[in-house]
Amino acid sequence: MGHATAKLWGMMWLGLLGAAILNAQEFARERLEKSRRHQEWVEVKRDGRSVHCFVVYPEKKEKTAAVLVIHENRGLTDWVRLVCDELAEAGYIGIAPDLLSGHAPGGGKTSDFKSSDQATQALYKLKPDDIIADLHAVADYAKKLPACNGKLAVCGFCWGGGQCFRFACARPDLSAAFVFYGAFPHTREQLSRINCPVYGFYAERDARINATLEETKRLMQELGKKFEPVIYPGAGHGFMRQGDDPRGPEADRKAREDAWKRWKAILAGT
Repeated sequence: MGHATAKLWGMMWLGLLGAAILNAQEFARERLEKSRRHQEWVEVKRDGRSVHCFVVYPEKKEKTAAVLVIHENRGLTDWVRLVCDELAEAGYIGIAPDLLSGHAPGGGKTSDFKSSDQATQALYKLKPDDIIADLHAVADYAKKLPACNGKLAVCGFCWGGGQCFRFACARPDLSAAFVFYGAFPHTREQLSRINCPVYGFYAERDARINATLEETKRLMQELGKKFEPVIYPGAGHGFMRQGDDPRGPEADRKAREDAWKRWKAILAGT
């Protein structure tokens, strides 16, 4: 195969891959389009930089808490936006920052990458301090929203789950942190700075992530920090997204349903 032919096949493959990714989350886009809740895009400024964010408001007359949603390693996808809508359906403001803002071709965002693989590669080049700074800026913005009662929780999925844990170490005014199958190489000193309860949601078929649980539990207990992890039987990594998909595995759909019941019950008490 000549170089030109190989290059052509490579371009075709990327196009097919991009189409497959889009189709994989078609269910999320359809539900977002049918939602009656107010959705909007906002730009949060931080040190001369703009963080592209998606916000959904609940339909209620009282002010309510905001939940900062940290996306997976694919960036701010339609499914992550759907999580914001589901939080709003439960009565909370959902706000998801695109942490790839300014890092896509042409200074764009997640949707400007040709494939999720490119987005993932760019994501892993981000500096931890820059990620935390972006999250702080969005958290400050969320707490000052006129519809917010000043309370803020954070959640994260996969890569975002690890960042959620990291942010809990850096943000003292959080009401709660919800870590979905995420881990990060924490230290005892980092965990000692956590002020809020941390609730974990893990999959039974996810040995890579679950291997970190016992050490985290031990350290959090020694430090007197509240950490309540639950492992969902039969579920695989990413069960919240897979469980939202009508074509997803039955075990993931069941885990997603049980996790949402638990999550909403905890949110109601924070």
